[in-house]
Amino acid sequence: MSQENIYCPVPRAQIPIEEFVEMSKSWFFSWPINNDSHFNRKLFISWMLVLPINLILGTGSLQLRSDIPKLLALSSLASLVFPLILLIRLWLSWQYILKRLYSEKIEYEKSGWYDGAKWDKPIEWRQRDLLIARHDVMPIIHEINQSIIVIISIIVSGLMIYYLYNKLL
Repeated sequence: MSQENIYCPVPRAQIPIEEFVEMSKSWFFSWPINNDSHFNRKLFISWMLVLPINLILGTGSLQLRSDIPKLLALSSLASLVFPLILLIRLWLSWQYILKRLYSEKIEYEKSGWYDGAKWDKPIEWRQRDLLIARHDVMPIIHEINQSIIVIISIIVSGLMIYYLYNKLL
């Protein structure tokens, strides 16, 4: 039985494969799809955009204004929060798509109001969605997870170094 012959009451935009394609084409959500250097460059740019703002905010502290290395260190660490928020947003969205692809039923809305309709996926759709979930979406989520771990590790180790530095002085 081909896909074209299957009656599907789910609006096209709410079919998991269509949601996956739309996210893959999105400017923001496609960041982790491209090569690693592209993804890392986007995260670096997001960090660099916030860094000057944090430096300016940090100069409001008399203690930090008189100690430039501390100002730079704390502003750099604080600026990592923005890329971390972006990564969390990416992770949540791709997890949503993964859940929809793995599901045996498609939850959808018939109208503008939530009416909670469900439709069982045909076997062919389930197989296709599982392949996409495993081979396309899981590597994306893995890439995002690695980036989250790296940023959290940098923040935690930076704060530990800052704490130890202040204890020694």
